[in-house]
Amino acid sequence: MHRLTLAQIARGLAAKDFSSVELTEALLTRIGALDPQLNSFITVTADQARAQAQAADARRAAGESGALLGAPIAHKDLFCTQGVRTSCASKILDNFVAPYDATVVEKLAAAGCVSLGKLNMDEFAMGSANESSHYGPVRNPWNTECVPGGSSGGSAAAVAARLIPAATGTDTGGSIRQPAALTNLTGLKPTYGRVSRWGMIAYASSLDQGGPLARSAEDCALLLGAMAGFDPKDSTCVDQPVEDYLAALNQPLAGLRIGLPREYFGAGLDPRLSDAVMACVEELKKLGATIKEIGLPNMQHAIPAYYVIAPAEASSNLSRFDGVRFGYRCENPQNLEDLYKRSRGEGFGAEVKRRIMVGTYALSAGYYDAYYLKAQKIRRLIRSDFIAAFQEVDLILGPTTPNPAWKLGEKSSDPVAAYLEDIYTITANLAGIPGLSMPAGFVDGLPVGVQLLAPYFQEGRLLNVAHQYQQATDWHQRAPEGF
Repeated sequence: MHRLTLAQIARGLAAKDFSSVELTEALLTRIGALDPQLNSFITVTADQARAQAQAADARRAAGESGALLGAPIAHKDLFCTQGVRTSCASKILDNFVAPYDATVVEKLAAAGCVSLGKLNMDEFAMGSANESSHYGPVRNPWNTECVPGGSSGGSAAAVAARLIPAATGTDTGGSIRQPAALTNLTGLKPTYGRVSRWGMIAYASSLDQGGPLARSAEDCALLLGAMAGFDPKDSTCVDQPVEDYLAALNQPLAGLRIGLPREYFGAGLDPRLSDAVMACVEELKKLGATIKEIGLPNMQHAIPAYYVIAPAEASSNLSRFDGVRFGYRCENPQNLEDLYKRSRGEGFGAEVKRRIMVGTYALSAGYYDAYYLKAQKIRRLIRSDFIAAFQEVDLILGPTTPNPAWKLGEKSSDPVAAYLEDIYTITANLAGIPGLSMPAGFVDGLPVGVQLLAPYFQEGRLLNVAHQYQQATDWHQRAPEGF
């Protein structure tokens, strides 16, 4: 049963081929046997999952239906989950048990999803390799000596290894799309405001967005349909109807205009990944798409702008973790100042401290205009580039990452090298547009992803193109050996 996709599970449950309880037990057994090799879970909620599965089966027996009723998933460990530890993979929240459900958790529970636990991640979602977790690094099931990408690396590794059919993730600068590319999954970052951020522990509030990771575009469409929608508790959530993403999957691609930004194919891109992207382009042309070269002239400024804006917002958001109200508290503080300093110093990891320091510096008196304000101006220029490009084309296509997965520890001593792995994904977050990564081949046995970007609230178009591509190829169906 572990080989079934989310859509196949939905059909199997509806046909009574198996029950949610049977499926849940099978996956819990598999997690217990295989996850020690990957470290993808922080917390496995076996008892809760069994209770939810029994409830889902009872709802079906009573005549209720629903594609996700009884379907097992798991959540990235920054979505607050009532009664369950929500750690953000940080020592400072190691003992924090959320008193409420995040809106995403609440919506998926209402749809009948069975949550098997909380997934490992980079600490406070800060990282591109899932190596900064307090609970240890996550390993890539395609090669356990390699990283799975980050920060949603636990979500990606668990789905790629068939421990769960789908998972939630979050994307601040590529943290859904990049691990999806490195583990042969489909990952979608929705438009900013499409999915509620309420109950999602914040890293950078103007960039964070929740979304699905799964093995196919069809599975992502199923999950996004339940996750998306207006939430009055989130002031940044947009009050706009949620389209039927499944209904959009089978539209033909005839006449679709796809843009290839010349800036995506420069010196930093592994030529083998470039070849995979162009092979994907040829396949989409066979399906009826037309290709046009475009320009995104301000893309070169994306990395420096992002690494001013995101740390600045992080320094503000993480100020609440002070050892006073909840979370880790140092032992025997001498006074209030000592409590603050040692609780934060002992509770946060190196990457989080680095970004807090960078952000605090960028916001400090005398530097705000020089750094933060200028970065926001660049952000507006990047957004304008996309708006202009979408006057000429319907979608933008390119590589998701410049390289395949790298070895664990390879970039640990050089943070900038790791930051550059997000060069193609960051711009979508700065502009707030939706983006999707889909499997498109392999290099040295490691997966390669292709990224699609669309205008605001056109997630349905992204899923449609990815689904049509996946009907014509089988990259997304390949599984890592041993899993």
